[in-house]
Amino acid sequence: MKAMSSRSIILVAVASNLAIAVSKFVAASLTGSSAMLSEALHSLVDTGNELLLLLGSSRSLRAADEWHPFGYGKAMYFWAFMVALLVFALGGGLSIYHGIASIITPPTLTSPMWNYIVLGIAAVFEGVSWRTTQSALNLQRRPGESLCETMLRSTDATVFTVFVEDTAALIGIAVAAAGIGLSHAFGNPYFDPAASLLIGIVMIGAAIVLARKCSGLLVGESLDREQIVKLRNAIALDPAVETVGRLLTMQLGTENVLLTAAIRFKRSMNLDEVEKAIHRLETSIKQISPSIQHMYLESNALQTSSNNTDQAAKP
Repeated sequence: MKAMSSRSIILVAVASNLAIAVSKFVAASLTGSSAMLSEALHSLVDTGNELLLLLGSSRSLRAADEWHPFGYGKAMYFWAFMVALLVFALGGGLSIYHGIASIITPPTLTSPMWNYIVLGIAAVFEGVSWRTTQSALNLQRRPGESLCETMLRSTDATVFTVFVEDTAALIGIAVAAAGIGLSHAFGNPYFDPAASLLIGIVMIGAAIVLARKCSGLLVGESLDREQIVKLRNAIALDPAVETVGRLLTMQLGTENVLLTAAIRFKRSMNLDEVEKAIHRLETSIKQISPSIQHMYLESNALQTSSNNTDQAAKP
């Protein structure tokens, strides 16, 4: 269900950005606006990015095999990281380059009417896409948590990538409209290319946010602290558990988490009782975090870890 929801989000974004890109290129060619051309490049890059996300979504759903025993979930994070690089290099870089070139040779002012019409239509389409991703983030939102905090905590690369892109796009539309409006209000052609520079800076900022988020997930980000505390408490409260040692988690994909926990069971328990306790713990852990797909409960790891620590401490 979640994968279908994510795919729908991407398809909405692709359709919106493609239509917007075409209309912006037409407006830019008719009016010669530097800011509008930057916005057209922005939408074109976003369209290509969503297609990469579709590719990543498809690859991440491949079944686990001998070479990838934990599945291909991290493929989504790789392609989202590629999106961040494209936003930085193509979107931000080209907008800044074009802005600088237009400042050196400012464009001739023409009627801004087409620019305003296209920017208004773009704002509507981007707003629809933004609301779609906002709704998806609201499903993950915790009480008292801001939308930005939810986005930074989210592990669904599709949702947080499209959300950041759409947010940057809406800011870019506002900047472009302001630049075009100021240029005509004051008869000064330099406001328009200045807006192009600002749009490039906005895109680079969005790319940095995406790159930091995706790189953390790629190298093995754990569940957040709140979930770790809940898992540790749930294990410790089981009547069969004497002590809980290290508890490690790693995000392997949007709904795929690896968990290992070192547990010392009560010494009086026999093998059958330990097996029942493990089954009970697995059920309890799944209820707290359904995304945990791989679970390793090490009943002897705590004792081994303690012995190794003691030996290492001896002179």
